[in-house]
Amino acid sequence: MGERTLTVGWSDPAQLAESARSMSGLELMRGIVAGTLPPAPIQELLGYSLVEAEEGRVVFEGRPGEQHYNPIGTVHGGFAATLLDSALGACVHSTLEQGSAYMTLEVKFNLVRPITAETGPVRAEGGIVHRGRTVATSEAHLRDGAGKLLAHATSTCLIR
Repeated sequence: MGERTLTVGWSDPAQLAESARSMSGLELMRGIVAGTLPPAPIQELLGYSLVEAEEGRVVFEGRPGEQHYNPIGTVHGGFAATLLDSALGACVHSTLEQGSAYMTLEVKFNLVRPITAETGPVRAEGGIVHRGRTVATSEAHLRDGAGKLLAHATSTCLIR
């Protein structure tokens, strides 16, 4: 059968959660980009990284592989959905003041092209559409290395 293995390690998520409570959202995002804070465990599990962060905009990069395949031989839609969801939430998080938090109320994904291990690196860029006092909306696009759209998404978040 040609069995393959994948070993995954991650940092204690309590450290990142404590940092999220003690700094602004943009400080948190920039700490993850700089490597002074650990990535979220889901990033380690699926193999993607936060590579850019500014207020209201973030970029995640990942490399789809065989470990992400579904039974029909393409990358499971959950891989794209997770990168997009991360970008949607992180761009909202980047606008938060210290002590604030957000909750996702709604997410919509559109998968427009199949993804395989041969697709190569992908980038999920998320940005704010609207940021109010209690509600934020965001959008994100997942593209391959040539800039071809693979999937896109929108989200509504409640700010507390």
